[in-house]
Amino acid sequence: MPEGWLAVDGVELWVADHGSGYPVLLCPGGPGCGDYLAPVSGLIDDMVRVVWWEPRGCGRSGSTGPYDLATTLADMDAIREAMGVERWIVGGHSAGAFLALAYALEFPERVGGIIYLAGTDIQNDRAWHVAYSDARDTVGELVPEFDIEFNPDVNREATESARAYCRDPFLLKRLSQLQAPMLAVSGREDIRPVWPVEQLVHVMPSAGIVTLPEAGHYIWLTHAESLKAVLRGFLQPLIQEEL
Repeated sequence: MPEGWLAVDGVELWVADHGSGYPVLLCPGGPGCGDYLAPVSGLIDDMVRVVWWEPRGCGRSGSTGPYDLATTLADMDAIREAMGVERWIVGGHSAGAFLALAYALEFPERVGGIIYLAGTDIQNDRAWHVAYSDARDTVGELVPEFDIEFNPDVNREATESARAYCRDPFLLKRLSQLQAPMLAVSGREDIRPVWPVEQLVHVMPSAGIVTLPEAGHYIWLTHAESLKAVLRGFLQPLIQEEL
């Protein structure tokens, strides 16, 4: 199934499935964005099986809610089950990176690794938002052309539930006990400050970060070859371990 729809709890979710081998799930950001990660899939789908999707209310997927974090994580696991996958690497871009991390926390036995691509933070840091807003208004950033309209309703509900999840007093302890290897890739020129990702990586026992000096938020637009090398370097030993 190169691309199509899967019925999950009465909702048709759009899913793409390319390549072969050890499976990797990619989640889009926003929250509220449809598919834009095909270029990232193209960097690795000759060595792994890449699955990417559009969450409820986004792009070609059905609009039936709710759009909260728990439902989204359950949908991700339903996709895994429908595709006959026992364990996979979960990843995502921006807010999708948070989805991958939360999925790994809730379903650790089903995760062989985490790709945290241009992720933001696990806290509602006022200083972070001020820095981001100032840079957005003064510097701006290069963004891809989105063919699918952003859904603000999904953004509101998903963001609020993610913030509630991050208020868990045991969250940092749980992260410190998460054994799945994680690769964070950030761009030093991203207008979103990278310090929360650096903090996150230092909390987790098997996490590392690569910061590309001249890259922005959408790293593949300007640094596709560098991103390709970093991702493949992370994936190769995980693939070998699973064989």
